[in-house]
Amino acid sequence: MSAEKKPLRAWQRMLSGRRLDLLAPKPEDIEIEDIAHGLARVARWNGQTVGDHAFSVAQHSVLVSDIVAAIEPDFSARELCAALLHDSPEYVVGDLISPFKAAIGLDYKSFEQKLLSAIYQRFGIGEIDAHVVSSIKHADTIAAYYEATLLAGFEPAEANLFFGRPALPDELDRELRTLTPLSTNAAQKQFLDEFKKLSRF
Repeated sequence: MSAEKKPLRAWQRMLSGRRLDLLAPKPEDIEIEDIAHGLARVARWNGQTVGDHAFSVAQHSVLVSDIVAAIEPDFSARELCAALLHDSPEYVVGDLISPFKAAIGLDYKSFEQKLLSAIYQRFGIGEIDAHVVSSIKHADTIAAYYEATLLAGFEPAEANLFFGRPALPDELDRELRTLTPLSTNAAQKQFLDEFKKLSRF
């Protein structure tokens, strides 16, 4: 007699007590504290960075938001909040490297986009236009270049091949060169503080 198949568990329990349906995420099941907690514990570059702490997705998210603010001074708090939350699905799925995402295929990207849309809806951001999406991607690439060369052991020429050498004002370049990984608690607090500042739109 064959054992009965257990139903596929398609939800994730969060520390807030929420249960997030991974296949059909609902905005009302998303809490910023769960996002901050998760992202502060997900390491960029698979943890292969210098320092006493991993460089977290939470810290990266704040960095991208800051870069967007610098290169797009006319962007509203709503658009900067979209930048802060651009990697927020990773609080559930982790930080998969781009080649692996490509290997998994469109289903993964579709899942990630569905979750991001629910997150944007939950916090009143809604749809963002193509220019904002492009600016966030540009800032993400700039952040990756500095993270790669300052923290992940890339030579500048090697990083240039993957990300391009950012052409930034000297002041912003100097600021980005002070990049230092924060502790989990500090990164979580930094992310929440940034969200509170930007979410008043």
